[in-house]
Amino acid sequence: MSSHERSAGATGSGSSPTSTGDRTRWGLLVGASLVGTSLGAYELVPASVTPLIRESLGVSASGAGLLVSVMFGTAVLASLPAGVVLDRTNSRWAVAAAVGLLLVAGGWGWLAATAGDYPSLLASRVLGGVAYVVVWNAGIDVVGRSFPPERRATAVATFTASGPIGFALGQGAGPLVAGAFGWPVVFPVFAGSAVVGLALFWPTSRGTGRATDTRTPTPTDLAAVVTDRRIWTVCLLGFLGYVLYLFVNSWAPSYLATELGLSLAVSGGLTALFPAVGVLSRVTGGVVSDRLFGGLRRPVVLVSFVVATPIVAAFTAVRALPVVVAMLLVAGFAIQLCLGLVFAYVRELVEPEVAATAVAFLTSVGLAGAFVSPIAAGALIEATSYGTAFAAAGVVGLLGVLLAWYAPES
Repeated sequence: MSSHERSAGATGSGSSPTSTGDRTRWGLLVGASLVGTSLGAYELVPASVTPLIRESLGVSASGAGLLVSVMFGTAVLASLPAGVVLDRTNSRWAVAAAVGLLLVAGGWGWLAATAGDYPSLLASRVLGGVAYVVVWNAGIDVVGRSFPPERRATAVATFTASGPIGFALGQGAGPLVAGAFGWPVVFPVFAGSAVVGLALFWPTSRGTGRATDTRTPTPTDLAAVVTDRRIWTVCLLGFLGYVLYLFVNSWAPSYLATELGLSLAVSGGLTALFPAVGVLSRVTGGVVSDRLFGGLRRPVVLVSFVVATPIVAAFTAVRALPVVVAMLLVAGFAIQLCLGLVFAYVRELVEPEVAATAVAFLTSVGLAGAFVSPIAAGALIEATSYGTAFAAAGVVGLLGVLLAWYAPES
């Protein structure tokens, strides 16, 4: 445990153990998670109405896909600057401002889509990407400092589970909204739903916007975060985890359809189990770390890669459908054990005044893996085969095992 955890008392990261009651803390967590769920749904919902977008706007498949991936790209570039600003301002107010940006992006996207203006719609998604990364970093910052160390990983991992919940909501409800009101309406509907979460988050998060009893970080403090070997180790673990996560998410459906002869609907439905199990897995990673390992983070991350690696590497060697489904579930659970936990892990390696910068740096590096993975995997599949690509993903997992073995403990 780092020096700031010892000095901060029961809650760590500079907040008082009695600053918020349990009911208020959990209200804050639920509110922040609802905002995160809305943003996740807004981020992915174009994928659920891709045929309508292509027909209406006359764009290619890659052009329609860019409406989703541009938010990942924006987050990679905007995350670290956002974290630096959060450490110098108030994360609670930043969440409110980001929801305001999201409402603007949703309305802008609706107007652009209705007018058939693809460049303008794409620009609205960039603004939405900025809102997303601010809420993600600020939410982890506020949630992390509001819970005591023995429950911190559980709380942070629970917040990060809003991502897969939002993805599932966007995929499932997007076509229903589009069918009832027209596909352009999906943008303001899912953006506007964030207001519900903000209404709960705002009154329960008073006094949590900044770490107490801390000084304003200097440029030297911030530079120390991004040059710290320990921070880089955890960030690389996040990068490798997201590479595996997006690799399976992106290419398992086409593998099941082209190699096993399943319909696209069935292959997509089966692959949906992979991220969906993350709702349970991410929370479990935090609970196991807090309760079973007494606050140690490294063992859970190590187990995550040890279990997932051989399953991903051997995925194409199995043809029996029940076994394939079981492998998807186990791999999805194992990989996502660490995807929420690493955000609690990284902030415990630094002083409280630069915790948001550390989280933002991890977000940027991790999402770079999410951005690169589907593209690199697609190129490898085209050049070789699915078997080679999944074996290469196994090598990525092996690197995660080795890195986790030598990673520092928080």
